[in-house]
Amino acid sequence: MRLLSTILRRVITQGHLAVIDASGSTHHFGEQNKPPVTIKFHDRRIAAEIALHPQLKFGEAYMDGRLTVENGATIADVMDLLQSNLGLGVGGGHMAWIAKASNIASRLFSRNSRRRAKSNVAHHYDLSGKLYDLFLDSDKQYSCAFFETPNDTLEVAQTNKKKRIAAKLALTPGMRVLDIGSGWGGMAVHLAQTADVDVTGITLSEEQLKIANERVRGSRLKDHVRFRLEDYRNTNEKFERIVSVGMFEHVGLAHYQTYFDKIASLMTAEGVALVHTIGRADGPGGTNPWIEKYIFPGGYVPALSEVLPAIERSGLIVTDVEVLRLHYAYTLAEWRRRFVANWDRAARVYDERFCRMWEFFLAGSEMAFRHQGQVVFQLQLSKRIDTLPLTRNYMAPTLENTSRFVPVDDARGSVARDVAKRS
Repeated sequence: MRLLSTILRRVITQGHLAVIDASGSTHHFGEQNKPPVTIKFHDRRIAAEIALHPQLKFGEAYMDGRLTVENGATIADVMDLLQSNLGLGVGGGHMAWIAKASNIASRLFSRNSRRRAKSNVAHHYDLSGKLYDLFLDSDKQYSCAFFETPNDTLEVAQTNKKKRIAAKLALTPGMRVLDIGSGWGGMAVHLAQTADVDVTGITLSEEQLKIANERVRGSRLKDHVRFRLEDYRNTNEKFERIVSVGMFEHVGLAHYQTYFDKIASLMTAEGVALVHTIGRADGPGGTNPWIEKYIFPGGYVPALSEVLPAIERSGLIVTDVEVLRLHYAYTLAEWRRRFVANWDRAARVYDERFCRMWEFFLAGSEMAFRHQGQVVFQLQLSKRIDTLPLTRNYMAPTLENTSRFVPVDDARGSVARDVAKRS
């Protein structure tokens, strides 16, 4: 416990963390005049494991039930406290060297062959559809929503997101649209229904493909929307518009040039593309080792400085960039609230360990957007400088309403208030 205590005394300067070790002794860190967030270790090895590899071992200890959260707090409260204190750092000392080594490793092994890409996608997106039904909105949108106000429901915010993306695509009836990473089909269906366009969706998830095809089979959209099990590198038609939402994080750093070169080759001369991806506000980094091992193998969240050179070399023009800063924190808070409310049903689909893993994933991801520089980039691309109108006025009315967004209170305790507003 000695090494971990040294680390925690350095890291925890705001708020109060209490740690009950395996012998029953309680150690206090931070502002002890404030109510503590308390965790308990259930065996003597945990403290050393976390001290030596915190980014991996803390999550594993919680998953395995070797670390529990006490006195009515939740793992989200713990992650809020830890990540708000860490901010954009990793804790300094030997933890900085561990993070640097993890970053180097994630870059060295970031190659996503077609076979590996499909395997990585299956690891996450081919989980039972019953799981995603427990926390996603009714349209099964599994990416950052757009909250015009903090009180928007998840369904409203996801509709806002789809409208916003459609506006940036500047669609006209009859256009051919490619949806790269089409998920359960919600974006493709929305574009076809609202803009009278023809949409081809491609995905590497067999589970998502099955559900997406069921959505349009037998409907009036069956001749206007289709989905295929296909790697984007194997697509060869031409499209007036291309959209990709929440897929670029899985491309892999080594394949950015391939990705944007392919988009350029698939777009007509008057084409427009919209890429919506999680990004880093603090520059290049690496993938969290716990996320890499348990949630998104092969995934990488890019900095703009890593993306823009590949776009420039492809011959595409960046015509618009928008950074969504706290919208994913709101999205993840609502996903977490719904998941926890359906914990027993999730445990029947998988088990208690899986539920703890998923809760840790949602909580840790939410706090990364609140405290650690995670954002969402929406990049609009074209081949010609004059493809789009001179001003942004052509975009949907949703862009005119963003002034109603109320900033998140940065003070401790904001997470609980955000979730309570929707419960």
